[in-house]
Amino acid sequence: QVQLVESGGGLVQPGGSLRLSCAASGSIVNAYAASWYRQAPGKQRELVATITGGSTTNYSDSVKGRFTISRDNAKGTVYLQMNSLIPEDTAVYYCNFLIFTPAPITIFPWGQGTQVTVSS
Repeated sequence: QVQLVESGGGLVQPGGSLRLSCAASGSIVNAYAASWYRQAPGKQRELVATITGGSTTNYSDSVKGRFTISRDNAKGTVYLQMNSLIPEDTAVYYCNFLIFTPAPITIFPWGQGTQVTVSS
């Protein structure tokens, strides 16, 4: 069974940066579009970034211009570089892989996620 392992979260001051990593396997990262979601306390999980096999990226309006999703097929890893963080970015961040129906549908069980807290 595929296990998704997110890491790289932590406590950061507003304006700071973090880079999240999602470890899967090279065959999975190479085969599917990848995504990052986040879930803040009391809110639904939301899609924040996607990257296709052709490296086309899309972002939610709330993170556009501040976050960058990337993938390393050889390492079997997907990244989320987060800059200019604001308190509203505080959430548990999850990765997953997608198929499009055309709506995005996640493929694998969710991992544990990684907590990002933006606070002074």
